Amino acid sequence: MSDYHDDLRLAHVLADAADAATMDRFKALDLKVETKPDMTPVSEADKAAEELIRGHLHRARPRDAILGEEYGIEGTGPRRWVIDPIDGTKNYVRGVPVWATLISLMEAGENGFQPVVGVVSAPALSRRWWAAKGAGAFSGRSLTSASRLHVSKVETIADSSFAFSSLTGWEEQGRLDGFMDLTRACWRTRGYGDFWPYMMVAEGSVDICAEPELSLWDMAANAIIVQEAGGRFTDLDGADGPGGSNGAASNGLLHDELLGYLNQRY
Repeated sequence: MSDYHDDLRLAHVLADAADAATMDRFKALDLKVETKPDMTPVSEADKAAEELIRGHLHRARPRDAILGEEYGIEGTGPRRWVIDPIDGTKNYVRGVPVWATLISLMEAGENGFQPVVGVVSAPALSRRWWAAKGAGAFSGRSLTSASRLHVSKVETIADSSFAFSSLTGWEEQGRLDGFMDLTRACWRTRGYGDFWPYMMVAEGSVDICAEPELSLWDMAANAIIVQEAGGRFTDLDGADGPGGSNGAASNGLLHDELLGYLNQRY
């Protein structure tokens, strides 16, 4: 953790500020919600949280680039903060407590940008998860009050718990039949959605999860937490890390079989 300790502490400070802002507007009767060109919702809280995080980063890390869902990319260089101010906006605007702020620091390397710090903070659930490269993954109230995370040791799909967000997107990619075969082969399936399945993979309460359509800000923080908990995070083609347009996470033992199901084509 020594290499990224200060960055991880900063990510917690950013998450604290975002939590205060998002919880202040959660379930507000006058919350303003707009529809973006891709037909997904964005609330005033999404924009305010990202603006708040960007302001902190401009002061604390003025040389680092910033990529956020609502305001795009600014800056260049080998270090890039990636922000999803509210992952699960549809839940947020309906008063469902399953949403979180995702904050990650990515660094350039031989294989492109890869996450080295990640924080996922879900204040309405009173939960937070985090990781730093080479230092493990944790969950708790603070850096000094935390439990280390470990993925499960389940070795067969038949004994596995599979989590996903929805059926949307699988059919468009020609993967729906493989997806359905996977749900039939598993011991248990649940559509928890958004960030939460990845955190449960890291905790060992879920063994596999996948989504067919994602952006970098949806994945960067989740990826480092899953990886540091001993799991594996790839795109659906098997490329490690959050660099693709979709994602799959597992305890590692089930990953190849997970991808095998999701890449069946009929």
